[in-house]
Amino acid sequence: MTAKLRQIDKGQEPERRSHGRLDPSGHVPLYHQIFLILRNRIYGGELSEGDLVPSEQDLTNEFGVSRITAKRALNELAEAGLVVRERGRGTRVVKRPPAPAVTSSIDGWLENISLMGLSTRAQVHDFSYVSAGEEIAQALELEAGAEVQRAVRVRWLDEKPMSYLVTYVPAEIGRQFERADLNAKPLLHLLERAGIDVSSARQTISATLADSEVARALSIHAGAPLIEVRRVVRDRIERPVEYIRVLYRPDLYHFEMSMRRVREESGPRWTATTAPTVPADGG
Repeated sequence: MTAKLRQIDKGQEPERRSHGRLDPSGHVPLYHQIFLILRNRIYGGELSEGDLVPSEQDLTNEFGVSRITAKRALNELAEAGLVVRERGRGTRVVKRPPAPAVTSSIDGWLENISLMGLSTRAQVHDFSYVSAGEEIAQALELEAGAEVQRAVRVRWLDEKPMSYLVTYVPAEIGRQFERADLNAKPLLHLLERAGIDVSSARQTISATLADSEVARALSIHAGAPLIEVRRVVRDRIERPVEYIRVLYRPDLYHFEMSMRRVREESGPRWTATTAPTVPADGG
């Protein structure tokens, strides 16, 4: 009789594995929380190609949810192309191509945008002129209420929606190109065509969750995690010429940075080996 069976004979439950906790009071449905946990196990290498994913009953036991909830989580994994479900054979992880990692720096920024344009396409969802709210006016150093061009686009990679872009440019610059131009060329190329000498950019990178509108555009579920980038682009005289907010699917977009260890009088520290990283999706 094994130690595990002796534990059961003594009325003790065998240890049950669980790498994630659910939040029943949260805004994200329980089935989607389980989906995210299983997806992390796959991307983290805990579950490899050909491995069996926990069954509906396993998930019911592990997370204390109904079988309907467990089934919906597994169906969502299948819809995401991560597993295949076969009656009588269970749910197995399928072979996945590695997620592309896109890297760039200020050096060669525009050139990287050109290369990215060969493998991606952008589709304009909205194109209009609006009054700048406080955040946009501050970013572009304009008076509150000043007219700006607002464009919403989705960029596709290998027939999958990769990023959701919202850009703002001062109206006098925006009037120099049309909606159709944004469908054909990156915004930075249009700015250069208009005589804007793009020189620098400052950006912040954080994380956020997809709202319903973004979720529909990126073919994901509301509440899914996203990489959020906010960037202000300036010309040679330090005038803001573009403010952009980009939301990336983390399964299709990675940031990478090379670093080296340097020793100084104050002590050792890490430093980037290139200029600050700027994503290739420059608008």
